[in-house]
Amino acid sequence: MREVVVSLESNKMAFTENIAEFNTEKKGIRRRSWKNRITLLLKKNTHLIRNKPCRPSTDDVLHWAQSLDHLLSHKYGKAAFFIFLKSEFCEENIEFWSKCEEYRTLKSKEDLEARANIIYEEYVCCEAPKEINLDYQTRNAITVGLDNPSTTLFLQAQSKVYSLMENNSYPRFLQSDFYRDLCAKATGENKHIQTDSKSKTWPKKKSVKESKN
Repeated sequence: MREVVVSLESNKMAFTENIAEFNTEKKGIRRRSWKNRITLLLKKNTHLIRNKPCRPSTDDVLHWAQSLDHLLSHKYGKAAFFIFLKSEFCEENIEFWSKCEEYRTLKSKEDLEARANIIYEEYVCCEAPKEINLDYQTRNAITVGLDNPSTTLFLQAQSKVYSLMENNSYPRFLQSDFYRDLCAKATGENKHIQTDSKSKTWPKKKSVKESKN
């Protein structure tokens, strides 16, 4: 009986060690994946790298932690957030939000009608290829409004999607290895900003309530 107990304990220890080794390996793979995404981001935005005035500084990257508005108002920050959302398989949210921003700048009735139908078919209608999460009332209001679309047609839906990103994806972005790596990269490469890159000081994470105040 004692030999059986010892054998079970040995198997249990071996299993625990294997799980720990697997988790460590998985974490390493995930971190390499983030670094690959950073490389992709830099390749996709080579014009930002060459154009130093537009290139994100350390202050820029840290400023993204102040609010989602600050993040989305910076072209490089918006691109980084898109890559993060893509990794979470919810990039349709920022795509829809961006399309709505463009839609609201349209002037002619013809342009509004054409663009409204494109956005509706791609993001709003049931079983759309990139369907966003909307309640029935909001979705139905857009459907009815397609007959005579105005610049505010998607405003309520856009607000709901923004709130979803602000309360869910944005906090996860700030806590991710991806954002931390971006902070480290900006600190290490942007020589025109005086900063202590060895201190590894990350921006304090703000709650949703704090970011709104």
